[in-house]
Amino acid sequence: MGWRVKVSHVTHVEYDGEAHSSYNELRMTPAHGVLSSRVKVTPAVPTSTYEDYWGTTVTAFDVSEPHRSLSVEAVSRVETSGPRRPMASVTAPDPSMEELLRRTPTTAVRAELEDLAKTQALGRDPHEMAEAICELVSARVEYMPGSTGVQTSAQEAWDLGKGVCQDMAHLTAGLLRAAGLPARYVSGYLHPRPTAEIGEPVAGQSHAWVEYWAGEWLPLDPTNRTYVGEAHVVVARGRDYSDVPPLKGVYQGPSGSRQEITVTVTRLGPA
Repeated sequence: MGWRVKVSHVTHVEYDGEAHSSYNELRMTPAHGVLSSRVKVTPAVPTSTYEDYWGTTVTAFDVSEPHRSLSVEAVSRVETSGPRRPMASVTAPDPSMEELLRRTPTTAVRAELEDLAKTQALGRDPHEMAEAICELVSARVEYMPGSTGVQTSAQEAWDLGKGVCQDMAHLTAGLLRAAGLPARYVSGYLHPRPTAEIGEPVAGQSHAWVEYWAGEWLPLDPTNRTYVGEAHVVVARGRDYSDVPPLKGVYQGPSGSRQEITVTVTRLGPA
């Protein structure tokens, strides 16, 4: 059984001076089970929404007046689903999935690591192979906040032996693709404390995991060594992080800025 969840994602940007204008895209609206969703931008400006190439809802806005700070608050109420178990049937990927078999700068790994991924297929069906690769990543890379950055590659995370959920998702996606399974990078939110009381706000976090194709898209969370379930809220999918950043934009003004992010997740009850 799934949950009803409220997610509040607040991003505040302070510029080192006055920005003359800025052009921004948000990917903070959940992909499924949305009961309500709103985005508030300060300074107040009109927003527009569209669906990007990967099916993610994008909120776009421009700030054309001088401003020293930018705040975005995205609040959504959603219904999540329980863990999905793999079905027995497997269908070969069609040509439209070719992009999700390709290497990208952040998912690429060296030849010897690609060979290691391929060995995980020996004697295993695609589901077993995907789980084996997920376990391989989880065993190799220790979750350590602050140990890597948004530009860290899958190979670098493997070599370091530490990283964050983004690194584990990049590495898992890269190894799945090397083994012949189409894989998507998924971003969203994770309720970190399932035992929290109904209605209790909990400091949450943005999170990343993967989905692989084996007749249907099936999710795995290598950071937590688990299936994806009611505590996960899907927002965006793509080839890697570059397709799904929560806030992306450019501005004209001072070279420096500081960003503060707060995510609060509240379980509202069963779905």
